[in-house]
Amino acid sequence: MIQEIARLSIDPADAAAFEAAVAQAVPHFHSAPGCRSFALERSVDRPGHYMLVVGWDSVDAHMVDFRGSDGFQAWRALVGPFFKSAPDVDHVEPAVQGF
Repeated sequence: MIQEIARLSIDPADAAAFEAAVAQAVPHFHSAPGCRSFALERSVDRPGHYMLVVGWDSVDAHMVDFRGSDGFQAWRALVGPFFKSAPDVDHVEPAVQGF
């Protein structure tokens, strides 16, 4: 499994509406083939900054299957208007498991 880590930046004044929009989008990820987990993390130190952490079976499950789906279009319609800049996305895999 890999994780998609997307750094998102929004206007802090829109935080409640943004989080509500992300919550509305959860079913689109939940039903996506190859999607195993979904979480939105809010920065404590930098208002308006978030990390979206999504577990996928593979990079292709995210970049090909999901990105080509109606679910992705729905996700972007819900949250895209909040983005101050394009999300910064990485795909990561475990390298060292400490404990």
